[in-house]
Amino acid sequence: MAEKILIDEDRFMRTISRISHEIIEKHQNLNDLIIVGIKRRGAEIAELIKRKINDLTGKELPSLDLDITFYRDDLEYVEPQSRSPVYSGASNYVSIQNKIVILVDDVLFTGRTIRAALDALIDFGRAAKVELVIFVDRGHRELPIRADYVGKNVPTSRAEKVQVRTMKFDQCYEVALVSK
Repeated sequence: MAEKILIDEDRFMRTISRISHEIIEKHQNLNDLIIVGIKRRGAEIAELIKRKINDLTGKELPSLDLDITFYRDDLEYVEPQSRSPVYSGASNYVSIQNKIVILVDDVLFTGRTIRAALDALIDFGRAAKVELVIFVDRGHRELPIRADYVGKNVPTSRAEKVQVRTMKFDQCYEVALVSK
């Protein structure tokens, strides 16, 4: 397998900073925002954005880590037949009723993960609006889903994989393009 580093740690953090600035610029009033990260790496990226917004504005945004396991439409392809999927739940309950949700994930590919996350969000109320933050958009959409904030667009073939690596899970911050 060949691997190419697309984003190193320095660029990773600059991308977090840029996305955070874009969110602040778009929302003069941050009082109605809630940051929701899709578990696993999307939640870690959401936490980085939340911290950066706090550093820049002094405003601590409410947040939620969202597990979408049972909202997926591809569980039979993702999980081995011998194992049941493990649902770790949301990090805490936060009502999103009439709030602007900033939904964060690491890679946008077919759009199915985001569709599942939108279904899962309904359990937390009816948001006034949902905006999507994607660290890497690699194309190949199967559903009509588009991000409001994009860290980097990376055209890929279906044979390639984009790996967003984070400190908690990979002991580094970087994005790699892996080809077979």
